[in-house]
Amino acid sequence: MTQAAQRYLDLLRRGPNSVGGWLLFILLVPLSLIYGLVGLLRVWCYRVGVLPSFDSRVPVISVGNLAAGGKGKTPLVDYLARYLLARGLRVAVVSRGYGGRQRSRVCPVKQYADAADAAATCGDEPVLLQRRNPKLEVLIARKRADGIHYATEQLSADVVLLDDGFQHLAARRRLNIVMLDAQHPFGNGWPLPAGELREFAWAFRRADIMVLSRCSDQDPLPPYFPGPVIRSQHLLEPVAVDLAGKQVPLADLAGKTGVAFAGIASPQPFFAALSAAGLSLEQTLSLSDHVVYDAPLIDRLKELAKSADFLVTTEKDGVKLAAEMFSLPCYQVPLQLEIVSGAELLHQELDHIVSQGATMNLTDELIAVLACPKCKGVVKPNEDKSGLVCPACQLVYPVRDDIPVMLIDEATPI
Repeated sequence: MTQAAQRYLDLLRRGPNSVGGWLLFILLVPLSLIYGLVGLLRVWCYRVGVLPSFDSRVPVISVGNLAAGGKGKTPLVDYLARYLLARGLRVAVVSRGYGGRQRSRVCPVKQYADAADAAATCGDEPVLLQRRNPKLEVLIARKRADGIHYATEQLSADVVLLDDGFQHLAARRRLNIVMLDAQHPFGNGWPLPAGELREFAWAFRRADIMVLSRCSDQDPLPPYFPGPVIRSQHLLEPVAVDLAGKQVPLADLAGKTGVAFAGIASPQPFFAALSAAGLSLEQTLSLSDHVVYDAPLIDRLKELAKSADFLVTTEKDGVKLAAEMFSLPCYQVPLQLEIVSGAELLHQELDHIVSQGATMNLTDELIAVLACPKCKGVVKPNEDKSGLVCPACQLVYPVRDDIPVMLIDEATPI
């Protein structure tokens, strides 16, 4: 990461602290206001039905961020997937595949045998989730509704996890989880590009559950959140895994010299955790999130590690690397989510959601007995079955949880 990039990141998280920082901040604030207002308008359009949203017949659980950048979302998705899989459920994750070049309508990550090829095509985080959980179905879909439909109709999924779905309002969810970093929950408080928020800060009240990452029982809670708050930490697992898949105790590396590198949004906490685990790090290299490991970068890593005994990185980076790239061992250290408080509450909420199972299907037989309450004429479903259309009145009656709401006051004009 360049010095200029680090200064901009500090501006987003902590606000301006120099004359140059204040000048840049003042220039960016008008753009942030426009960005935030457009986001508000978009939310309103979904809320009143101007923009349609897809409603699955099986439970959809969304996990997302309010702020851009890494807040520990992938370990949370992994935690939820493991919990649901342990209950014997068929679980699918639908992701947009950020950083990948996948362009087909729906792409199952399982179809790729080579992890590096899969990461380049589907993105590193989906591949990491798939590698950690072989029984999980991880799908890449630019339109999440396509992925949810594929998961339910083709894979018979019992529950769908919507990865990075907080702002993706085109897909409805039974449970809406937002994750915030306890150390910098709202950054400097402004939306992009003057801050790191994807929406104005109060949008977090749209969530059902908030999960705070990198926190303890002593960290203060964000104000005015009406729902439950789960506190969590990210901990290194006590093992290191080389790029060939061989595991060694992390403690075995303590007496050697290493070079650590990471292409994640916040690499410094990872480096600090390695040092706290007893690893002697000769150098650390912070790279951009979702970095591409091309030949010049591999050569740079080799040069940095000339006098080191090993290289060490994250699992997210490891899926894009191969053992033959380096002449010395390169280890990945897995990261796991630990619930500090609120685990029982989270589990109860998950159990309640999945116990409800699929909602009733909006069948042809049900539609046939329905009529427009205004003209008593026939109605028919729109393309994504998010509403029933009366062609005569040019009205759309919403369908919520597969239940038609046949009320004139609830209808919207076509």
